[in-house]
Amino acid sequence: MKRLRTTALVLAGLLWASATNAQVYTNQYPEKLQKLAAKWVKKGEWKNGFTKAVPAPSVNLVEFYLQYHKNPEQWKALFKWLEETDLLALPSGKQAIPGTNLTVSVEDSENWCSEDDLKAGKGSESHWQKIDFMFVVKGKEGFCRLDHETSTPNIDYNPKRDRLEYNFRADRLERIESIPGTFNIMFPCDWHIAKVKTNEASQKLRVLVIKMSNAF
Repeated sequence: MKRLRTTALVLAGLLWASATNAQVYTNQYPEKLQKLAAKWVKKGEWKNGFTKAVPAPSVNLVEFYLQYHKNPEQWKALFKWLEETDLLALPSGKQAIPGTNLTVSVEDSENWCSEDDLKAGKGSESHWQKIDFMFVVKGKEGFCRLDHETSTPNIDYNPKRDRLEYNFRADRLERIESIPGTFNIMFPCDWHIAKVKTNEASQKLRVLVIKMSNAF
């Protein structure tokens, strides 16, 4: 019965989002479900001993709540590994997270996407099979999320690449900055652009990107 009530709330939120002309950057949900998710996050049941960071303000807490409860062991393993690992000492590149089926990409790179790039429509993506968990270890990463009301896919979805790119309006982007002590999660409903240049003197950063399974 609880699962049926939750499903009904999710569907109601999706219908509400499609019926409005407001700027929409992620899935919208009824206030009751938002409060439930926020309470769950604040209580910290998801942490599994994790102390290094909290969700960034941009994280869709309802999506986090729903995905965590559909596949808790995946999320517990992730937070346990993050807590127990020296993230600055990790070698660059892709590597398996021991004891899990997760892979982390350790990126020592820099923000590259300029205002001109945004105006030219570069860098957008979303995924369906995977969720991007992004953890900045050093530096600051800039992000944008695309407005769902004015953005449209510009390529067909390819399951092998698990990526969609979009036509979007640069004047309707939501600007986000990710710093150490917080993490971002880009769910399939978060159409985004990563590594957008910030106002920092240095654009260099170290960021971990973990591909989490989307629990349908």
